[in-house]
Amino acid sequence: MEGEAEVVAWVASARRGDGEAFRHLYRRFAPSVHAVALARAGRADAEDLVQESFLAAYRGLATLRDAAQFGPWIHAIARNAATDLHRRRAARPAEGPLAEEPPAPPVAGDDGEFREKVAAAIRVLPEAYRETLLMRLAEGMTGPEIAAATGLTHGSVRVNLHRGMELLREKLREDAP
Repeated sequence: MEGEAEVVAWVASARRGDGEAFRHLYRRFAPSVHAVALARAGRADAEDLVQESFLAAYRGLATLRDAAQFGPWIHAIARNAATDLHRRRAARPAEGPLAEEPPAPPVAGDDGEFREKVAAAIRVLPEAYRETLLMRLAEGMTGPEIAAATGLTHGSVRVNLHRGMELLREKLREDAP
């Protein structure tokens, strides 16, 4: 796992136009940015939000004051991109009864319906739990990886994961038939 020094070096190199350094940043932070996008917009929009977030980060790299804070910074960009997406959709007038795109039907043998229930339950949890749970459950990140990506302490990540799982279990029990 890359440490803070590598992230700082990659940011410095990327600021000088080194595309490979920015690719390192992308590979390092894309899973956690994807989790942030999932927490706010759902699976259908998450990949677009990841791309949009990294493009904005690339364009605004010179404005990042502390290179060691790249992780929290890119997560804030992703949160803002999701908020902007919701605003654009709310401002767009509906066109007929099917203005909203229907969800894709689950594939035979796929547990997509259950995953969607879990994702919906996670999206109503408090933000701190939502993001750390999705980083762990959807992206497979470890506690130390989440801490490094978000700037949280390892202890805070553990608490957020524990409390988030408890709330998620309660929510799923409430929603069970």
